[in-house]
Order: sequence, then structure tokens, then C-alpha cells
Amino acid sequence: MMMDVTAPGEGVGARLPRKEDDRLMRGRGQYIADIRLPGMQDVAFVRSPLAHARIRAIHVPEDLKGRVFTAADLNGVKPIRAVSGLPGFKVSEQPALAADKVRQVGELIAVCVAPTRAEAEDMAARVELDLEELPALHDMLEAKKPGAALVHEHWGDNVFLETLVNVNIEAAFDAPVKVSRTISTARQCMAPIEGRGTVVHLDHRMDQLVVHTASQMPHIVRSGLAECLGLDEGQIRVISPDVGGGFGYKAILLAEEICLGWLARRLGTPVRWLEDRREHLTANANCREHHYEITLYAERDGTLRGIDCEASVDSGAYSAYPFSACLEAAQVASILPGPYDFPAYRCRTWSVATNKCPILPYRGVARTGVCFALEVALDALAAELGLTPEVVRFKNLVRPEQMPFDNITKKHFDSGDYPEVLTRALAVIDPDKVRARQIKGEPDGRRIGLGLSIYCEQGAHGTSVYSGWGIPMVPGHEQAGARLTPDGGLELRVGVHSHGQSLETTLAQVAHEILGIPVARTRVFYGDTAMTPYSTGSWGSRVMVMAGGAVATACTELSERIRRIGAHMLQADLAEVRFAAGRVIGPHGDVGVNEIAHTWYRRPQDLPTDVDGGGLEVISGYKPVRDSGTFSYAAHAVVVAVDPEIGEVEILDYVIVEDGGVLVNPMVVDGQIIGGLAQGIGTALYEEMRFDSSGQPLASTLADYLLPGAPEVPAPFIGHMETPSPYTRFGVKGIGEGGAIAPPAAIANAVNDALRPLGVEMLHSPVTPRRIVEKVLAARAARARRSAA
Repeated sequence: MMMDVTAPGEGVGARLPRKEDDRLMRGRGQYIADIRLPGMQDVAFVRSPLAHARIRAIHVPEDLKGRVFTAADLNGVKPIRAVSGLPGFKVSEQPALAADKVRQVGELIAVCVAPTRAEAEDMAARVELDLEELPALHDMLEAKKPGAALVHEHWGDNVFLETLVNVNIEAAFDAPVKVSRTISTARQCMAPIEGRGTVVHLDHRMDQLVVHTASQMPHIVRSGLAECLGLDEGQIRVISPDVGGGFGYKAILLAEEICLGWLARRLGTPVRWLEDRREHLTANANCREHHYEITLYAERDGTLRGIDCEASVDSGAYSAYPFSACLEAAQVASILPGPYDFPAYRCRTWSVATNKCPILPYRGVARTGVCFALEVALDALAAELGLTPEVVRFKNLVRPEQMPFDNITKKHFDSGDYPEVLTRALAVIDPDKVRARQIKGEPDGRRIGLGLSIYCEQGAHGTSVYSGWGIPMVPGHEQAGARLTPDGGLELRVGVHSHGQSLETTLAQVAHEILGIPVARTRVFYGDTAMTPYSTGSWGSRVMVMAGGAVATACTELSERIRRIGAHMLQADLAEVRFAAGRVIGPHGDVGVNEIAHTWYRRPQDLPTDVDGGGLEVISGYKPVRDSGTFSYAAHAVVVAVDPEIGEVEILDYVIVEDGGVLVNPMVVDGQIIGGLAQGIGTALYEEMRFDSSGQPLASTLADYLLPGAPEVPAPFIGHMETPSPYTRFGVKGIGEGGAIAPPAAIANAVNDALRPLGVEMLHSPVTPRRIVEKVLAARAARARRSAA
């Protein structure tokens, strides 16, 4: 007889080690670069060396004809169109290969195919381009002005979309205190360890184009490829294997994927493109270039009367599929109020086209820039009022007794206690002790600063939210499949993708909570459109809410089928048996899942004729009770030491208290938060993609583009609160992006706290040594002028 072994403590809330780590840490993962197919050819691209130019001619040497292809060869291939339904949105068309004009450095002009990447690159170097250089737009504020050069001539301006939200802002104008700041954030690259990559071949037996690609959303990529290549979606199979970090960078359709799809059909051989780091940094996508003119109106006790803001986002040359060029800026208007309650608000936003690569929704999306602008402005307000930053925040945070709460932009907060996370963070960081140290001073001349930042993140966005955007991707019911194997193991199939979120562990924990099957005997399949239910993929901190809910729903339905078969095997009425911990328990005995599965698959003669023909396999869908998303949140507190002479910033202490609802695996959540913190520190202090006046990117290697390493990322204190969401299965909320949202604001506020006695205020991220020294020297010069006068 087969035995059922149910491992204790493996369900929701257990700190289980990641199942994935065994193969990944042993080098047994499979990434795009690991795929080798017979006869495979490598691809390199001829890319534009100019940010803005007309293509007068492309000269391909005669001996390269048939191995080098241009736009003239791509008959029937349609451009990428990522359209928004928001009123006034202007449509861009991004060709797979540029034909008449290039609009960014690195835009694809020709594709070269050879047995090796080195040979393909040599071929690309021999292709001659005759380009007529045009004025390039590298500054979004200049691009908005009348008379600026035009990225897309037929628009008449350079604005993808302008939005306005106005809620009684005039009522705030008579407030006794008004504080205004100009705040901005630099462009960044996402910098996953693994770049983008694609391997494409034809499956003649199935008449399918098989696209192996590093993607967070394989089903969406399939839809986009079908549109551009003019194929039925059934003619395309997208497989996304192990992915070495996504962060939003792997959540778009690429022109490279379209080119390789066309090539594989044209040549009949497998083709491969692996992005190198120079391509990643200079050509394919950036994020987070925001500019804010923000004004806070308040009472003298710190109570907010209103916020007025004009915000611009540099969206680059093209609208990226499927999120579009407007998602970032238009979100700013709806999420700028953050976790605060106040009565008057106005926010106007612009999504601006420039001659740079498209902007993408990087981890945290618009929230990181919004949090930076709002939280830095709040500290400026506190300084103006002579209050501590925490007093101003306590005055205005949404209170737990208001939950569920609809804020001024109609965001529906599901649950939470925002003052409590701040209280707990302050208890750990101990502001009184830090401020006493500030007064005492440091023997090495450095200055100590304390910074706070609070955010809220709407995750698991639903159908109603995204249908309002009118973009090519709207999430519906998330589906999952659950199937018992003949020996009682469990197979789960989900359409989302795991690229660091530990889904092979956490979804198995969800299933264990319901079926009692050991996590070690549960396999999670994802990343293959031929094997998994349709899904919009992994983005927006939605996976555990949506896919976790779908797995729970499917397993619940499967448990009922198991119970029915078990009741028959126990010769008991259905009403007399219950299912628990992997066993069907009756009045006179019990039977385990292993035996039930064995009977269904191997001994069907032992079952009644009216048994459910669906068997031990279920596909089911899930939506939360409300479609408005979940709201996770956190308070960050940081202590820094700043050397005003050389601009060096050292993080001395970092505290995070978060509330992600019920945590399926707190250890995994810790990892997500620490990873996000590392990226947030990069945004705060190091990462910046700069451009010169001709639109040339000034960082093409990791010697130029600085990333934080282990010495720059402290071990934070992490405190968990678990306020269940009333709308989701188990009360879970999304938490995957939160660690990256608050650090830039918290660190900038800490630097400003340290340097405020010197008359210095940092309002741009990253807060680099050069910027600090320049501000310190300017403040000294201003003091000297005042003394001389």
C-alpha cells in the first residue's frame, strides 16, 4: 500500500526554504543562453549611431546579401503599436527595422545572421549607413516647448498624453503655509543580471513558430508577435524558461523578437539573439525620468490643506507594448496623494516624447518617483513649520478606523494601519538618540541625518482599473490548473511567470494549505503558452493575489472531487466524510490522496459509473471580491553619515516596517524587500543614465553606469505587520515591488537632514557626491556673499 506523508508546517505562513534554490545555486537553471538547437544561427543588429536622423540609404555589401536584411525585406511585418484609450493619446508606430527615420540611438536598422555572434557583428560593421542628422531632443522640458523639433512630425508637438485631475484645489489657496519645490529623478536602466534574449525556431510538426524568450508575460508577447507578424496566435508558441531578473524590463514586446520571428520563417533555421550589456544600457529601455513642480498647502500645525503639482515624464521615442507611453505619467496623477488624507488636490501630467529609448514600468513603476517627490516635499514642509518630519506625517496619514478608505483620487484602500508602521519604525530607529548624536557631532567631521519615507502600493490591479487605461492588456480572471499524478503528487499550471518571486515554493505552499500534499511533491509549471492558462503575466505585485487565489480555487475544487471518490472508497455517505491534511476521513476510517489517485488512474473499475468524469484535474479562475486592487505599504527609516567635503554618503542604519497582508512565506518576503532595497539604494545614490545634447547616452558599460554592490547595501531591520485584505484569498496583498519604492525618498531626506544646517537641500536623485559638493560649495559662497554685504 502507498503511504501518504504530509509534511507539517508547509502551508500559508511557513518560512520554507525556496525549492528553486537547489537547482539554481548548483548551476542547473536553464536560461536563454543555455538553449542550443541544431543548425542555430546567431544574430547581431545594425543599430542607429544617431538619436534623430533621416535614413537616406543603407549599403549592404554584395557578398552579404541574403544574410543581412533591412526594412525593405520585411514584407507584411507590421510596426509595434501600443495604444491607449485615454482621451488625447497620440499613437506612435515603432517599426521592427527603421525605414525612413531613426528616433533614438540604438534603434534597429538591419539584422545580420551568421554561425556565430562574432561573425554577425563583423557583418554589421560592414553595413554602411547614409544618415541625415536631425536636431535631437534630450530634455523633456525643452521638448514640451513650442517650436521644438518633432519626434513624430504628424503630431504637431511632442506630448503623447496630457492629463488633469482637479479636486477643489482653490479651497487650499488661502492656507497659511505654502511650500513649493522643483524635484526630479534621473533616467535609469533596469540592469537585471540576465539581459534580454530570444531563440526562435520552426516546429514543422505543429506548424508553430516556437519563441524562447526571457519574458515576464509570455502570453502577451505571443499576442503582440501575432499582430506584428500577421499570424494566428495558435501558430506561435512562446516559452519563457528561467529568467534572471525581470523588474519590468522583460515585460514588453521587443522589435528584436519580431525580427527573429520573421528570420526563422524566412530562413527555416533556428536563430538566436542575446543582448549584451552595451545594448541593454544604450538602446533598449530606460525608466524613471520624472520632473515635478509641487506645492503643499498646510495649516501651521502641519495639517495638509491641499497638494498642487505639475509632473512630466520622459517617455522616450515610442510607446512600448503593452503598457504604452502614458502609464507612468498618467499614474502619477492618481497615486501622488500616497497614504495621506487631505481635501484639495490638482495634478497635471505630461507624457513627453524625446529622442531616447522608450520608458518602461520599472519595479515600483511611477510610485518611486511619486514617493520621492511627495516625501521630500513633506520634509521641506516640516522644516518650514519647525516640526519634526514624523509629526507632519502623523497629522495626515489615513487612520485605521477609516478603512476601507476612498482617497481623494478614489483609490480604494482595502485595509491597514499606516500610523502603526511609522510608530514601529520610529521605535527601532530611535529618533531621539539620532538627534542627540547630531547635536554632539562626529569626530571625523561627517554629519548625521535621519530620513523617513512612507508609501502605499496598489497591487493586483483588476479589470476595471486597466480597462480604463485602454491599453492592449487587460487582466481578467486569473486561471490555474491543478492535477493529481497517478501516485498522488500534484502538478500546478499557471500563466504567470516566476523570475525571482519563488513561485515554485509559494504556490506549492498555497496548494498544501488546501490539499495537504507535501511541497516537495508539488511541481509548478509556468512560462509556456502551450502548457499554461492564459495570463497577462507577472507585473504590478499581482502574482500571489491572483495566481495564488487561482491555485487555491482550483485546489478547493479538486479537494471536493477527491472527497467524493474517497467517500465511495470508504463506503460512506458524502455527508459523513471530510477532507483534511491530505486524507478523506470517514466515520470508520480514512484514505489518503495517494490511494485515491491510484484508484482513479489505475483501478477505474473500482469506481461507480456516476463518478465525475472530470477526474482529478481542474482548471479554475479567480478574481478578488473587489476589483480595485490591494494596498500594501511600509515605513522606511534610515540614518546616514554625510561627508560634506567629498560628498560621500554612508548608510549607518536602515529600518523597514511593512504590511503586505497575510504573508504566504515571510522568508521570501524578506528576500523581496532586501532585493528591492538594493535597487532603491541604486536609485537614491548611484544609478543614472545621462545623455548629451545630441541624445547620445553617456553610459555604455558598467564602468560608467554605477550599481550598488554588497558593501553599499546594509542588512536592514525588517518588521512585518499582517493586516489581512478583506477582498482576497487568505487576506494576501502584493509585496514584490515595495522594497524599491521608499528608499530614494528616505535616503534623500536623511541627507537633507544632515546638511540642512549648512543651507543645503538635495532635490534630485541620485544624490551623488558631485551634486552634494556642488550644493555645499554654492551654500558656502552664498553665505560669504551675505557676510560681505
